[in-house]
Amino acid sequence: MTCDPADLTAADYLDSAREMTAADRPYLAHLLAEEAAQRTTDPATAAAIRATFLDPTTTRKD
Repeated sequence: MTCDPADLTAADYLDSAREMTAADRPYLAHLLAEEAAQRTTDPATAAAIRATFLDPTTTRKD
């Protein structure tokens, strides 16, 4: 892992989002996935990332 955030790739952010999902940190996972989607040049891939990591504040069930 690098120390400079500018050197991180979409795959790095996506891996971190998966780790946060496994650690039951859905909001952080969503934020990391959103950053991954923004760093992706393919709109279909970005849409798939966003569909996988939904915003937990809008999907919350009380």
